[in-house]
Amino acid sequence: MSPHVSIYHNPACGTSRNTLALIRHAGIEPEVIEYLKTPPTKDRLLQLVQAMGLPVRDLLREKGTPYAELKLGDPALSDEQLLHFMLLHPILINRPIVVTPLGTALCRPSERVLELLPVPQLAPFTKEDGEVITDTGARRA
Repeated sequence: MSPHVSIYHNPACGTSRNTLALIRHAGIEPEVIEYLKTPPTKDRLLQLVQAMGLPVRDLLREKGTPYAELKLGDPALSDEQLLHFMLLHPILINRPIVVTPLGTALCRPSERVLELLPVPQLAPFTKEDGEVITDTGARRA
């Protein structure tokens, strides 16, 4: 039986597509959550942030989002306020977020997913742009 792996995915994002392809390259068919269509609940988003060990602000995406218009760079905004904006505008949630039995991470760059895959070392993988990723076999404990 394949381990449970999920990916918070945006099919319009190259990094997200490459991460999903790497997971499938490992022989795992993940639960694909298109978070723009099915946004996480506030509780789930907070769980993901805590599991990644990131400050809430580090999960904000600036490019191609209403980040500037909403003045989200203001350091006075609380985590609660930032989460509120991410729930109102899911495009503000950076991606892809991958959850596996070995942990949870924001997989930027896409090859960051390799440390989370509960499988042996993989054969080389070629990303959409032609870059070849070589798996060292290093995994989280």
